[in-house]
Amino acid sequence: MSKKRRLSDLTFATTLLLSCAHGAYAATTPAPTATPPAKAAPRAAATHAAAPHAPARRQVVLAVDAEAIDAVGHHIAHGTQNVISADMLARAVPGTNPLQVLATQPGVSFVSDDPQGLNTWSNQFYMHGFMQNQIGMTLDGIPLGDQQYHSYNGLNSIAAISSENVGRMDVSMSAGAESIASTSNLGGSVEYYSSDPKMKGGATIAQTFGSNDMFHTYIRGDSGALNQSGTRFYVSYMRNDTNKWKGGGNMFMQQVNAKFLQPIGESSKFSMYFDWSDLDQYAYQDMSFDMLKNGGYRIDNFVGTPNAYAKAYNSALNANGLGGSLPPGYSKMSDPWDASYYDGATVERDYLGGANLDLLLTDRLRWVSVVYGQGEYGRGTWASPYMSSPSGAPLIDQITVPKTQRFGFSSSLHYDIAHNHIRGGIWYENYHVDVGRYAYNEPVLGQGEPINSLGSLPLPFATLWAQTFNSNSFTAFVQDTYNVLPNVALHFGFKSQLQTVTAGQTGNLPSYTGTDAIAAGSVTTAKAFLPHISGDWHFLRHNELFFDVSENVQSFPIAGYKQGPSPFAVTQSAYNQMQANGGLKPQTDWNYAVGYRYNDRYVQASLYAYHTDFSNRMQQITSGSITNPVSTVANVGSVTMNGVDAGLTITPITGLALYNSISYDHATYGDNLTQISGGQATTYALKGQQVVNYPRFMYKASLSYRWRHADVHVDTNYMGTRNFSYTGDMRTPGYWLESLGARYHFGDMGKYNRTFGFMKNLTFEFNVYNLTNTKYIATTGENGNPMMGDYQSFLVGAPRQYYGTLRAEF
Repeated sequence: MSKKRRLSDLTFATTLLLSCAHGAYAATTPAPTATPPAKAAPRAAATHAAAPHAPARRQVVLAVDAEAIDAVGHHIAHGTQNVISADMLARAVPGTNPLQVLATQPGVSFVSDDPQGLNTWSNQFYMHGFMQNQIGMTLDGIPLGDQQYHSYNGLNSIAAISSENVGRMDVSMSAGAESIASTSNLGGSVEYYSSDPKMKGGATIAQTFGSNDMFHTYIRGDSGALNQSGTRFYVSYMRNDTNKWKGGGNMFMQQVNAKFLQPIGESSKFSMYFDWSDLDQYAYQDMSFDMLKNGGYRIDNFVGTPNAYAKAYNSALNANGLGGSLPPGYSKMSDPWDASYYDGATVERDYLGGANLDLLLTDRLRWVSVVYGQGEYGRGTWASPYMSSPSGAPLIDQITVPKTQRFGFSSSLHYDIAHNHIRGGIWYENYHVDVGRYAYNEPVLGQGEPINSLGSLPLPFATLWAQTFNSNSFTAFVQDTYNVLPNVALHFGFKSQLQTVTAGQTGNLPSYTGTDAIAAGSVTTAKAFLPHISGDWHFLRHNELFFDVSENVQSFPIAGYKQGPSPFAVTQSAYNQMQANGGLKPQTDWNYAVGYRYNDRYVQASLYAYHTDFSNRMQQITSGSITNPVSTVANVGSVTMNGVDAGLTITPITGLALYNSISYDHATYGDNLTQISGGQATTYALKGQQVVNYPRFMYKASLSYRWRHADVHVDTNYMGTRNFSYTGDMRTPGYWLESLGARYHFGDMGKYNRTFGFMKNLTFEFNVYNLTNTKYIATTGENGNPMMGDYQSFLVGAPRQYYGTLRAEF
């Protein structure tokens, strides 16, 4: 079964969580100011926030360290935007995907078969009903693209920056974000900002040990200020190595980050960022309900287990009617040959670099520009039992290899006059992708070693299919935030977007693809006027009301043959038919949101409601039987979404916080879908069904307490049922998931013993994931979703895991 890139979905709401000041997961929002929005503080040259963010919204810092305070000091209305601080990220297990921390917020969902969220094949992120490929994501202004598996137009956030180096995340909930460099943001944005080099030189070392021989190392060296102007840099190295929690094989990742910062005067700066990441992961097997029932929760691929190749070899013989045998118990399943392959793996080698120039030209005018480039080599592999090798072995290793290069730049001007905060800018990007699936020879049993999917590869014996893609994207925006009164802000803006993608076929083996030609052609997304209007009103000191209305467009998703919901993931004839029938229309939406916040010392409450009308949603669909599925891409028409979430954090005494949130999302298809196969038309009753993969109901709670140098927190999360099939006849059950964390700060060790005076800020952490050892289905639809019935397209979550960390500065 060919691996296909998967989707994800959502945008985010409001309760502010985890306050460092109260030592717990509590919300803190500065009281509304009685003065107009301030200009950038004089120390802005040492920050990374004041300049890039025009005074369109107040940034609420939940917890920051001393060196980050001035980065978010401007007083502006924040409306639908929240900030996830470095302190919140530091409470998670080191190396945890920052999106998993963001998922503690109302209306946000993150699932993965890996407890740290590092398996890019299984990671699935949603914010208020929007998939991760419908949310704009950037790092220091560098666009990260659609966040798909082996994304063609970007880079997965975990490969772009080590979680320990994330200074903060600015999150726009579910409506407009016209200034974001993205062609996919239908519903909001997530902006990552790397931490700045420290003014004082030194080193940070953290070592984590965990279940399944997990070993996570993080080392960072800061130069400190090298001269009076504050020139400084840091270099960090991260290594994460763990065995899989079921099956065999391991999951490995290493990463180098470097950042250089040159302040210019008091309020300007120049910075450069570099990232190199190396990811080698054996994947967990995709499962079906039949496999789960008859094969068990821990069924997986054979690699890393005793006699792995012999089991895969004999299973492949059996699949082709050549004798062979199945492992004990496999015959109970309707499709035992797809239950376990020899292996499946992901490989990525990524390079990312960018330069930022932030100049205060006058006391009212600021110019911000970013130039960047990225290169990626990837592999997605699995050992197929449905094609023989030239050696005579009844299986092959088939490997999909994307090679991506992209570059781009953005530039914007920020001008303050009277009560207006005006901003305008442009963004251009070009990317080129060569992708193909290749067949590699496996040896006859006993006559050599099988292919190492993570190592050096021999020459393939066949090209199964290959395509090339070239894209040019251009966006421009203009916006103005007008302070009608000191506590009232109105925002007006619009975005223009143009993207053209050209695809060509460079290889095709008809006996494998089942077609004489795979899709080639050109698609264009063009929208000249995408408006955004919002407002924010602070009243009675602790209260805030806001609204947000916007129209957005998502450029056509781009993927290789049968790799995702793309117009180029199909045959040439299917592509031509979509063009002829007018089915190639980009997905658009109108978003409407309204919210309320209340914040004081003891209570932080929020209520957020939204309505979205989607048009022309394109999705990957499977039909046929579980043993002979047929995959296609279809425009499923309109989707209507209504949602609401509420959050409450109570801090009755210093150090104690109790947080609760409830989220409800009613997102349904507006049309039935008719498919024609073999001259016969079949209509599926999609109208009124909840969209696939996203729950209608979620509940989250956290109890935390800090006393002196110690803090502890217990968290729970309920994920409601999700539609697995489009018609809703197959659903994944809801589940509860709990976690626990504790930290103790020893501080500077010199106060205990002079010998250890060189060791600063020593901290011990202990975390437990899935405290109650719940068995649950995590990711769904990574291979696409069936119209109805069962299909091999979900991944189960990890059992209870333990982690311990020692962290120190020198």
